[in-house]
Amino acid sequence: MAGFAWPEISPELLAVKSVVSTVFSKLNPSIMKPSLFSISYAGLWGQASLSLPDFIARAGRLGFPSVMLAGKRPHLSPLDATPEFRQKLQDALATAGVRCDIVAGYTHLAPNSAVAGEVPVIEFQIAYVESLARIAAQLGASVVRIFTAYEVEGQDLQAQWQRCVATVREMCDRAAQHRVTIAIQNHHDLGLNTDSLLELLAEIDRPNCKLGFDAWSPALRGENLYAAARKAAPHTAITTNADYIRVPRHRYRPELVNYEPVSPDWVRAVPFGTGFIDYPAFFKGLRDGGFDGLAVYEMCSPVRGGGAAENLDVCARTYLDWMRAQQLIGG
Repeated sequence: MAGFAWPEISPELLAVKSVVSTVFSKLNPSIMKPSLFSISYAGLWGQASLSLPDFIARAGRLGFPSVMLAGKRPHLSPLDATPEFRQKLQDALATAGVRCDIVAGYTHLAPNSAVAGEVPVIEFQIAYVESLARIAAQLGASVVRIFTAYEVEGQDLQAQWQRCVATVREMCDRAAQHRVTIAIQNHHDLGLNTDSLLELLAEIDRPNCKLGFDAWSPALRGENLYAAARKAAPHTAITTNADYIRVPRHRYRPELVNYEPVSPDWVRAVPFGTGFIDYPAFFKGLRDGGFDGLAVYEMCSPVRGGGAAENLDVCARTYLDWMRAQQLIGG
C-alpha cells in the first residue's frame, strides 16, 4: 500500500479517502499525517491568493487529508471569524473530506518596551491566542501554533526569557479550557537552538505545550538534523516542512577589480526534495524518537517556478509524492 497514490477523485469519495487514511495511520503507528498550510495560497509572497473555502477544496483535490489554517488575514483572523464564517468553513471541510487539525498563530513575545511601553502588547497576544484556541476547537482542531520572540537590541535577555515563559504558560492555561495544545515553532530567536528550545519547554512546564519542530532553522544553523529531531521528537506535536537552496552572494569591488563574498547566503524555496536540507535524516530522527503526528507542507516565501496556482499545486503534489516514496505517509 505504501506505493499506492490516490488519483483525482470526486468530492463524494473524499470523505471515504479521509477515513481510510486515518485508519491506515492508526494501523501503522510510524505513518505521519500530511497537512497543507493555507499560508501557501494567501498571496503574501506573490503567490496566488485563495479564499479559505477555495483553499480547503483545493487541498482535498490535491490529496491532503488535513489543513493548517493561518490565523490572520486574509484567512482566519479572529476579527472575521463570525459564526456564519466558521459554519462556511465547516461545510467546506466536510465537502472536501478534509480536517482542520491546526490553526497557526503569529506572535512576538518580547516587544520593545522602550517604545510605547504603556501599550499592553503581551495581553493583546494572549487574548489573540485564546481566540484562536476557541476557533480551533470549534473547527475540530487540537493545536494552535505560536512563535517565541525575536531578541530585542538593548533588552535584558533573562527578562525576555522570563516574559516569554510567563506568557506561554498563560496561553497554555487558557487554551487548555478548549482542549487545545500550544505548539512552539522553532523559528524565532528566543529558544531557537534545539537544546535552548527544550530548556524553554521544560521551564514553561505545561502538559499542553509541545513543539512545532522543523528542519529549516537547524539546517541553516548547522545542527545535526538526525540528532536534533530525535531529541525533539518526544515533545513534538507537528512538523512544518519546506525545502530550500543556498544561493551564494558576492559584491564587486571596482578598486580591486575583484569580488568579495557576502554573508549570509540568499536562501530560496524549491520543490520538496531538491534542496540542501537533509530530510531523510530529519524524518528518521523524528521517527526514531517516536513522532507520528502531523507533517505540514508550506510555501511561505517566493518559490522556484513562480507563484501561479498551478506551480503551487505541483509543489504540493511533489511533497506528497516524496513523503510516500519515503513511506512516511500512507497512500
